[in-house]
This record gives sequence, C-alpha cells and structure tokens, in this order.
Amino acid sequence: MTHSSRSGCHRRSHVTAAWYHPAVIKFVSPEVWAFDLEWVPDPASGRRVYGLPASLDDRAVMEEMWQRGGATAEDPRPFLKTVVCRVVSVSAVIRKRDPQGHLTHTLHSLPPLDEPGPHGEADLLARFMGGIGKHKPQLVGFNSQSADLPILLQRALAHGLSLPEFCHRPDKPWEGVDYFARSGDHHLDLKELFCGRGRATPSLHELATVCGIPGKLHTSALDVADLWLAGDLQRIVQYNECDAITTFLVWLRAALLAGHLTPAAYAQEVADLDALLESKTVGDTHHHLREYLDAWRALRSAVAPAAPVADSSDATVTTAQR
Repeated sequence: MTHSSRSGCHRRSHVTAAWYHPAVIKFVSPEVWAFDLEWVPDPASGRRVYGLPASLDDRAVMEEMWQRGGATAEDPRPFLKTVVCRVVSVSAVIRKRDPQGHLTHTLHSLPPLDEPGPHGEADLLARFMGGIGKHKPQLVGFNSQSADLPILLQRALAHGLSLPEFCHRPDKPWEGVDYFARSGDHHLDLKELFCGRGRATPSLHELATVCGIPGKLHTSALDVADLWLAGDLQRIVQYNECDAITTFLVWLRAALLAGHLTPAAYAQEVADLDALLESKTVGDTHHHLREYLDAWRALRSAVAPAAPVADSSDATVTTAQR
C-alpha cells in the first residue's frame, strides 16, 4: 500500500487495507458495520432497582420507571438510563471490500425477521458483540458513543457475558482496533462528527432528510415500547432496519465528503444499495423496505449532491478507491 505524500496520508500497520486521508473521517476499513439498536425499559431491572413487587405487570413497572425517571405532562416517557433498559433489536448494513476491491453490502438483523417469537437479550448481545469481536469492523452509528455502546456494555455486564475479543484494547493506538477510544475512527459516531450539541443539534431524521435520505417513516423511537408490550417485535425490527440503512447512507455521504469515495464510486454504491433493497422487497415481512426504497428514490430525485470541484487531492483519492 502506498500513498502520495502530497495528500498527507500515511501507512498504519494495524489496518492493513484502510485508506487514511486528512479529513473528518481518517480512514475507511475493509469492513464497515453501520448499526442501530432498539431498546425498551426492562421490567426485570425496574423491579430490582426500585424494589417493585413481582406481582406488578410489565406495563405498570415501565410506567413506574418513567415516573421515577422524571416524567412530566410534556414528556411522559423520558429517556431512561440505559442500564435499566433491555436491547430488543439490532440491525446493521455491512459493507465489505475484498482484497481485489470488490464491494458487497448486506442487511442483517437480530432477531431476524424470518425468526418470529421472543429472543433472549443475552443471546442477542452475545451474537452481535461476539461478531464484532471476531470480524473487527469499523463501527458507524448515530449517538452511538453516548447511547448504543454504553447500553451494549452495561447489559452484557448485567447478563454476566464474557466477550474478551470485543472488549480488547491495544496498548498503543496503532497496534489494533479500539472501539472505546474517542480519538480513533474504529467507532464513528456521526452525531459527534456532524451535529454538535445544544439546541441546534439535528436529529438523524433531520440530517438524513436534508441529504435526500429517508429519516423516520411511520414509526419512531416513541412507539417502540408500545410495540414491545403488544408483542409486535416484527415492526420493531422493521423500524430498526430502516434506521440502520439511513445511518449507512449518511455515512456514505460523509465518506464522499471526506474524499474516501470519488463521485463515481459514490453513485455506484448508491445504485448497489438500491439494488440490494429492491431484491429484498418480496414477502410480507419486508414491505417496509419497499416503502423505504420508494421514499429514498423520491428524495433522490429532488435532492442530488452538487457537482464536485476538483482539488489537488483528487488523483490520490481516485487511486485509493481502486
């Protein structure tokens, strides 16, 4: 692997095929997981933490948890501490580039849509976090440093899981993947990169939609607890998948912005993901992907990236993508 000295790029031994670029995103790994989690108040944790009787049903326990979490008339269901919530769904768009440069995209969910019925949180965490530990992808999320990563660790701790590969931290930054270093890019939080803090902070829905990417369609995070209580896990996973796709597409636009993709490579990858979603729209459990795809195509026709302006790094970026 070689880099032009003009670009300021340099080689790092711990990511053998990641291209470094002096931009908001330092590098893109051969494997990227753009992921999203869904969680709800965990009645079992609520009973233990607040000393609530076992006879109290789950809905009543959750209402009590919201009350103790600061519920008001304006905000009856406040954001609870993640440690007292349970993860019920994980979805990710997985992007892989093989040594020959061939790209593939897949959409994965836990629990899978074709496996109806309840799934234990411990098994879901072990499979997802174990997969990350095994494959060491670059993780991409939205508010994932402040919310998704902490709840994964807290709930794994609560279940007594052993996940040494996921939790491993190198002695030096260049000696391996570190998902816990905020100064590194092995875990990219798009909210921290692009949204800042305070009243002007855009939501994922707002950031995505202005880019011509669908945000929330018919379901929002406020609906997840009611869907869970109703036993409608399928709709939770469908909503989760849409958020993961949105997160990936925002990351893709960020990779274009940072110079890791040429405009032509970006357009090809958009077309590839469009084809992936089209191929998965068959069946009753995948109608949400048809709705998402239709919304995305409509937005793309109205909002298109501006024509690129060539700069001195253009040749280097093109070479890197090849």
